[in-house]
Formats: sequence, structure tokens, C-alpha cells
Amino acid sequence: MRILSFVCALLFISFIGCFTIENQFTGLAPGYWRATLDIRPTSVAADGGTLKNIPVNFEEASEGSLPFTFEVIYENENEFHIDVINGEERIRVAKEDIYIGLDRKVGKDTFLIKFPVYESYIKGLFESRVMEGEWVATNRANYRIPFVAKYGKKYRFSQLRKEPVMDISGKWEVHFEAVDDETDKFPGIGEFKQEGNHVTGTFRTETGDYRYLEGTIQNNKLYLSVFDGAHAFLFEAKILEDKSMIGSFRSGKHYQATWTAKRNDAFELRDPNELTFLKEGYDKISFAFPNPEGKMISLDNPEYQGKSKIVQIFGTWCPNCREETEFLVDYFKKKPNPNIEIIALAFEKRRDKAAANAAVSRYIKAFDIPYEMAVAGYSDKKEAAESLPMLNHILSYPTMIFIDKNDQIVKIHTGYNGKATSKYDEFIKEFDETISLLSK
Repeated sequence: MRILSFVCALLFISFIGCFTIENQFTGLAPGYWRATLDIRPTSVAADGGTLKNIPVNFEEASEGSLPFTFEVIYENENEFHIDVINGEERIRVAKEDIYIGLDRKVGKDTFLIKFPVYESYIKGLFESRVMEGEWVATNRANYRIPFVAKYGKKYRFSQLRKEPVMDISGKWEVHFEAVDDETDKFPGIGEFKQEGNHVTGTFRTETGDYRYLEGTIQNNKLYLSVFDGAHAFLFEAKILEDKSMIGSFRSGKHYQATWTAKRNDAFELRDPNELTFLKEGYDKISFAFPNPEGKMISLDNPEYQGKSKIVQIFGTWCPNCREETEFLVDYFKKKPNPNIEIIALAFEKRRDKAAANAAVSRYIKAFDIPYEMAVAGYSDKKEAAESLPMLNHILSYPTMIFIDKNDQIVKIHTGYNGKATSKYDEFIKEFDETISLLSK
């Protein structure tokens, strides 16, 4: 009898060793997790070095990594989804985009968290309270960033409570300069809200906003970050004696800039309706690009004749474009207008036409988009401008072109001030006014 039991036990162990868990809904502990992406810089001083000849030391809270938090929420005993948290924003990762399994080679559980719209994912190994792996952006060549997450930690940067030297709430004039290209300089506006050590806000630029930033202020150091599946932004700064700020900005591992900021309630960016315009010699816009099914989309198509049009220049990889797309879909569901058509022109990070078509098709399905989306070309702005040679440039994704029923351009709106900014209500009011004008 003992021999039989021993044999059965060996068979059971053997069976378990060969078994791969394929249930994609169980395994991660419910509740809050703190994650970090290792994007330590190579050319911006971050550890007792200098930044633009001013001493900077950021090691206290960031340790060279970009932190964010997420919550695992079980919908029933076995099924769960994940909410990635950035300030007031929660980004849902649906249960069908989360996979759990057993790696038989190492005898550990694996995870895969997909962000299909942005063509990225996080994968790796996990044990009860620790996840370790990498974030991979498949629309960039060999783009992998180490990822670690620990269960039960809800703070973002630090649990320290050092007395802030000042309250940074309000509006700041900001100037950015790329580390590797001194010609890459651009202005911005910092909008911050501080409660004790906790800071939220965003940066507005002429090409769009930097999403929902969240972080902390510790004594004279400011730390802000965001991760949304497409972008990984880390801002660090030191508050100087004159109450101005100087800091670094990193986007993933591919872009670094310095930035300076000073309070200035009167500072404004250029008018977004004056940044993009028709070149001299042109009186209208024209194009012909295929949709993912191969149908050619042009303003000359019969369905657009005698109607006003909105042409959206965007990319499926762009979070600001995503928010603008959601706005357009929701707006015309609530206020349907048979006299206005929308055409979206996608400039993708995939040169391969089949891959670009697939990305746009996923986007259409994900957001239940009722209007045409054409694949217009590659996302490089200079190349995109060649596809629309009547425009002075492609400055921003997104850009909206408003065209009346006689095919005359009413205005071109560059960039997008989203829900994270103070300008969102103003954007909606202006959009309403433009739609009323186009409807006449």
C-alpha cells in the first residue's frame, strides 16, 4: 500500500511538473502595486552632478527610475483587470489583455500585460508579492526597459515627508531644451496642484499636454511621472533660492531634455489656430489615402460632397490623439450632425503597410469609431508634411482641420489641450462654436 501511494505521488508530481497554467485571469494579488521602470540617464546628471552648471541631486526619491502605481481588481473569484493610476486618471487594462502562466524551465509563474492600442506590453516572472520583467514597445527597434513591481505599496516616489520649501501650485513659464540637440528648444506651461508633499498637474506645450502627472515635493526637490502604456515620462527638478526651478525630463530611454521654470501667470503659448496653415499658392487641402481595407479616402469622394468636414491628423501610438479621438466619438454620439463628416489620417510608427493597417484596424475596433480612418504614412513629421504639401508643416499629433461645405478651410487647430489641463473647457467651448459655424 505504501509503495502504491509512493508511486501515485511520483506520478502526481510528474504531472504537475509538465502542466502549464493557461488561465489568463488568476494569479496576481488583489490591491495596489508599486512599479518602477529603470530609465536611468546617461547624459543628464542625476547623482550629485551638474545640470546646466547648477548642482542637482535627485537620488533621494527616484533612484534613477520612473515609478507608477496600479491596482489589481477582481471582478469575481477568478477574473480581474488592472487600473494603471496617474493622478486623477485610471487606465483600464482589460482582463482579456492579461495572461498568467507557468514557465516550466524555471518553475515560476509568468505574466503578460498588453497595451494593444499602443503596441506595447509588460512581461516577466512573478512570485506572490513581486513582479519582475520588462516593458517592450514593439513599434520601436529593440525597445525594452526593465520593470519591477511590488505588492502592497501605494506610494509613488517616496514615503518621506520632508517639509516643502514652497507651495508650487499654480502656473509656471517653462522652457525645454533637448540634451542631444540644442536646436530642439520649446516653451511650455506647468500647471501644478500641491497638497502637502503630494503634487499633481501637467505641462502644456504647443504640440499637446504631457498627460496626468503625479508625484511629490521633498524639501527643494520635485518629482513627477506618468506611464500610460505609450509614454513613460519622468520629471525631476530642484527649487532654487530665487524660487525658480531647474530640472530634467526623460521620455523612456530615448529622449532627455533640461527644463527651467519660473512663476508667470501672464505667460501664454502661441495661438493653436495660427500654427499650421496653407502655404501661399494653395486655397484648399486635398489627399487620397487608403483605409485599412484598401478603399481610397479623398475629399472628392461623393459622400463628402456638399458637407463640412473635420480632418484629424493623428497616430494610433499617441495618447493625446487617443483622448481627442474619444472626444470626437463621444461628441457626435451625443450631438449627431448629418452635415459634418470626419476623416482621420493616421501617420504610424510602422513603415510596413500591413503592420500600419493592422494598428489602425485595432484602433477602430477599440474605440468603435464610426468614421473613416485612412493610413496616410509614416509618423516622422517631415515625411508627413510631404504627404500634405499644401500645409506649412506637421507640427503636432493631433491636428484638426475644419473645412466648410465648399471645401474651404475655416481653421486648423494644432495640438490638444486635454482633460489634464486648465484649457479643456475652453477647447470644448471653441469646438462647439466651430461646429455651429460649419453647420450653417
